[in-house]
Amino acid sequence: MKRLSLALGLALCMAMPASAQMYKWVDSNGGVHYSDKPPPSNVKTEELRPPAQATDTPASSVEGGTKKDAAKSGPRSLAEQEQAFEKRRADAAKAQAEQAKKDAEARDRAENCKRAKAALANLELGGRQTRIDSKGERVFLTDQEITQATARARQDAAAVCK
Repeated sequence: MKRLSLALGLALCMAMPASAQMYKWVDSNGGVHYSDKPPPSNVKTEELRPPAQATDTPASSVEGGTKKDAAKSGPRSLAEQEQAFEKRRADAAKAQAEQAKKDAEARDRAENCKRAKAALANLELGGRQTRIDSKGERVFLTDQEITQATARARQDAAAVCK
């Protein structure tokens, strides 16, 4: 019984300095001192840690406060913590899926732009141009058809490569 009382007394004594106010000061010799007791009044002091404040219990702060205050204090039970975690994970997965979709769209736009520019460059290169007709046969384009196709390719490239 004496050992238990002694252990409890030592534990309480060790816990007290943790909540005490701390001071730092420099003495006349230039030595730096740290203490939980205020220094002499003739030296300049610096408070390192303010004294601990008594806090309300979570139940009293929720009952006395509004729902908004309760939301600020965060989840209280293990089930609520798990629910909040699942919500954050679902939100992160949703954001990641949206980002992946945006990246895929950007890659598709870049590929379409590349193809449109290549088609325009092919038409502007000159020479004989061909296309495949409805029968699957190669047909050579006239100069007027090449000019029309080049103008159309320029418009397509401008629209796709915005």
